[in-house]
Formats: sequence, C-alpha cells, structure tokens
Amino acid sequence: MKTSSEMTDCAPAIPLLEFLTQARAIVDSELDRLLPAESLSPNNLHAAIRWSVFAGGKRFRPALLLAAGKTFGAPRESLLASACALEMIHTYSLVHDDLPAMDNDDLRRGRPTCHVRFGEATAILAGDALLTLAFKTIAGDEKLSATKRVVLLAEIARAAGTPGGMVAGQAHDLEAESRNIAPEELEKIHRLKTGALIIAAARAGAIIAEVSNTALNAVTEYAGQLGLLFQITDDLLDVTATAETIGKTPGKDARASKATYPALHGIEATREHLASTHAAACAALSRIDRPTELLRSIADFILEREA
Repeated sequence: MKTSSEMTDCAPAIPLLEFLTQARAIVDSELDRLLPAESLSPNNLHAAIRWSVFAGGKRFRPALLLAAGKTFGAPRESLLASACALEMIHTYSLVHDDLPAMDNDDLRRGRPTCHVRFGEATAILAGDALLTLAFKTIAGDEKLSATKRVVLLAEIARAAGTPGGMVAGQAHDLEAESRNIAPEELEKIHRLKTGALIIAAARAGAIIAEVSNTALNAVTEYAGQLGLLFQITDDLLDVTATAETIGKTPGKDARASKATYPALHGIEATREHLASTHAAACAALSRIDRPTELLRSIADFILEREA
C-alpha cells in the first residue's frame, strides 16, 4: 500500500474518522428503530435480521451517502432513511452471498454467518425481508417529496438488481469461477457487484441535495472509481490479510477459483492499479465547485484500509 506521504493531499484522517464514527452511530440508532424487534413474531427471523445487520459492519455505503449529501448541503435528517435503506440492501446481499449455494462462507464480520447461526432457510428469508424493508423505508420517508422518493427508489433498485446492478455482478462472478477471463470482464464484474451500490449511495446523497447535472455526473464518476477501488482492495486483502484483521475467511477467492485482480495481475500490479484508480476518483472531484475534502479523504481511507 502507499504510505501517507505518497497519498493525494486531502483532509486529515482525524476529522474523517470522527465523521465515520458519528455516521455509524446515527445509522445504527435509526436501524435499531426501523428493524423489527426480536420480541416480535416471527422471532427467529427477526433475530437473524438483527444478527446480520448489527454484526459490526463499517457502514461505508450509508456513510458515503451522508458524506455526499453533506458536501452539497443537504440536511442530515433528509439523508438518514435512504442511508439506512442502503445498509439493509448491502446486508441482505452479504447474507445471501455467504450461503452454501453462493460463496459458502461461515465467517462474516468476525462471527458465524447468518445461515450458520440460524439455518439456510431463515437466512434466505432474512435477506428477502431486508431488501423489501429497504424499499419500504424509502417509500415511507416523509422528509422527502413523493417525486424524490420515486427517483431514489428507481435509482437504488437499478443499482441493486439486473442487468446493470449488484445481482447481475454476482451472477457474472459465479459464472467466471474456474475459467480464464479478460481484465475487461473482471472490471465489469467489480463495477456491477460492488460498484453499482456504491455509486447509488453517492448519487442518492447528491439527488437528495438537488445538485446540477454536472455535479451529479462528477459524483457518479468519483463513486464509480471508488467502488472499483473498494473491490480491488478487497481482492488484495483476501490474499494478504488474516481472518482476525478482516473479520472473514481469507483465501476463499483462490479456493473457489474466483476471478480477482491479484489472481489476474499479481500483487504488485494490483497495488499499482489501486493507486491509479484512487487518482482517478480524486480527479473526478476536481470538477465539483464545492469543498470536497471529505469525499477525497474517503478515497484515501479506502486506499489505505486493512480490514
């Protein structure tokens, strides 16, 4: 990884860490309010939902939405429901990805995955419930106009589904196992599987803030590079990190013969690609006529992350 002296000049780390800590706290508090209580029937299903959501995730996608909205002056209360909805969708995708029929993982965020703890059927239902609850949350957000809610619903549904979203990316990823693929195909998988929802997070914050088309296009380009940066880092950590560090089983991509940047390019070339992707993300921000230090520091944080 790059040292701090080699990183793009940006806001210092402490303000970003404070922002991420605050974002996680307010999102967790709102998720606790929005999610069904374990005491509510069906109890086991609701326990599985809460087990998965409150397993200690970084809340990166909702934090990115809040950061984009903050950059363009949207009040935090107008952003919070959509931020929570994105975390619900992200968590549902993890629950389903971990299933034996998909990535077959038994460790997530440092503890047993949902299907290991509650059984496969309940895990499937927990994911289904989180997806539908996400859209209910946005549809019922009375802090936004009805028109804006419809725009956000379409935006996030497109990013979460197919043919241009997360579900399509997962399908392409499964199809690419145990065969040689071109670099262009690998990038497409990553841009869909990971990048689409990250783009939706940044765009949602900007949409709620009612930005210009020019600014929205720049945010979209930034988030597209950020999503690629995030997944390339994930690929690298799967090769170089330990289970204690990343909170999930390392080396599983290689064992499943998955297409990854290190597998295709090697570790050193992957690190070089990380640096160029980070630079492209920051370059997109230069087209925005507002202070973008917070968004720049998020790109630096992803470049340097170790978990």
